[in-house]
Amino acid sequence: MTAIRVRFTKLGKVRFTSHRDVARIFERALRKAAIDVAYTEGFSPRPKIAFGLALSTGHESLAEYLDIALPESRDVDATEVPGRLSPALPAGIDVAAAAPVQPGDASLQESVTSCTWRIELRDTRLEAADRLVTTALAADELMLTRIRKGKEVTDDLRPAVLSLAIDDFADAGPHVALLAELATQPRGLRPNELLQVLDPEVEAGSVLRIAQWVARDGAKVEPLVPREDSSVVRDHPQHLALARRRSPAVA
Repeated sequence: MTAIRVRFTKLGKVRFTSHRDVARIFERALRKAAIDVAYTEGFSPRPKIAFGLALSTGHESLAEYLDIALPESRDVDATEVPGRLSPALPAGIDVAAAAPVQPGDASLQESVTSCTWRIELRDTRLEAADRLVTTALAADELMLTRIRKGKEVTDDLRPAVLSLAIDDFADAGPHVALLAELATQPRGLRPNELLQVLDPEVEAGSVLRIAQWVARDGAKVEPLVPREDSSVVRDHPQHLALARRRSPAVA
C-alpha cells in the first residue's frame, strides 16, 4: 500500500474555512495523530497529501476526499485511520471512512466525473421550484455566459445537468431544496451557476455536497475503493437527517 484515501465531512461553522486552511488543518492533525506520511524533498519538505475537487467556502459536504501518501516500507491500517484522525480535527470535520489507494488509480482531480448536491432555495415556493426543474429538464440547451481567463465564454450547461429534482425527503427541513447531480468534466458546473441558468433571481441558501462519483467498470461509485466494511454515501437524500444530527451547527 502506497497511499490511503479518506472521506471526510465539512459541516457547520467550519464551512467558512478555506480550502487552503483545511489542508493546513489536516497537516497538523496527521502529526498529532502520529500517522506516518511521506514528505516532499527540498529545502522545505511538506507532507504528500492531495485533495479532491475544491469545495467553495461556505458550502458544506458529506463527501470530501484526501489522498495521503505513505513512506516507503511503512504500512498503515486504513481501518484505524478514522478513529485516530477524527479526534485531532476540529468540530465539523470528521473522517468517516478510509481505504487503500490501488496502484494505477487515477488522482481524485482526474477521476471524479460528477457531484451530487443539495441546494436550498431562498424565498422560493414549492410550485415555483417545481416549474424550474420541469423547464430545465425539458430544455434542449441551457446557455450561460461566464468569465474564463478574462474572456466572456458562453456555454451550454444542459449536458452537465445529469439529474435534477425537488428534495422531497420528509426530514429534509423546512426550506425548498433541489437535488442535482452536476458533471465535473470536461468543465465543472457549480451550484450557483446552475441557479443562474435556472432563474437569475433565485438565491441559494445552504449548499451541501452529498457525494462525489467516479466511473468504474461501467458503474457510478464513490472514489473510495469499495470495501465490505466501509460506509458508502448513497445517492439518496435519506442520509441528510443523519448529517444534521451529526453536524455541530448546520444553519
